[in-house]
Amino acid sequence: MPEQSNDYRVVVFGAGGVGKSSLVLRFVKGTFRESYIPTIEDTYRQVISCDKSICTLQITDTTGSHQFPAMQRLSISKGHAFILVYSITSRQSLEELKLIYEQICQIKGDVGSIPIMLVGNKNDENQNREVDSSEGEAMAKKWKCAFMETSAKLNHNVKELFQELLNLEKRRTVSLQIDGKKCKQQKRKEKLKGKCVMM
Repeated sequence: MPEQSNDYRVVVFGAGGVGKSSLVLRFVKGTFRESYIPTIEDTYRQVISCDKSICTLQITDTTGSHQFPAMQRLSISKGHAFILVYSITSRQSLEELKLIYEQICQIKGDVGSIPIMLVGNKNDENQNREVDSSEGEAMAKKWKCAFMETSAKLNHNVKELFQELLNLEKRRTVSLQIDGKKCKQQKRKEKLKGKCVMM
């Protein structure tokens, strides 16, 4: 089955401007960008441990607009895990996630075994808060998914978010922790290999 390839695909959804790219960039590169640049779709790769071997965590950062429904459906059908991001400063951004969640249920069927995280980002902007954390928790309970508040700006709960998401995976063991030696070996292999995928 191609599903069990060496990629573990995480898809990040949310309205425009909620900080999806900021969370992903903070996690993958450790950087934070103040300016907002709309994303069409970007994919980032990170080496992780998967069933005691090494695999690639592939993070797809999707567009915040609804202009590309076909891309959205494709991302959902290929995704193994999902991060649904809203901004704690925008009730509207939480409302917009309902359609995406429904679409994930529609395409994936039973979402009980699929890791999904509901994420309230920008918790460094408490003074402008429109969504209380208890509301985020209630929504997560209703959707039977995990919940966390983050701040990409302050790097608060960013690594924890991705680790927690991987912890939710029941079909295989995935972890951000990799044995150091293996990691160097893998990097060397990847350098030699370039963009080829060994099957």
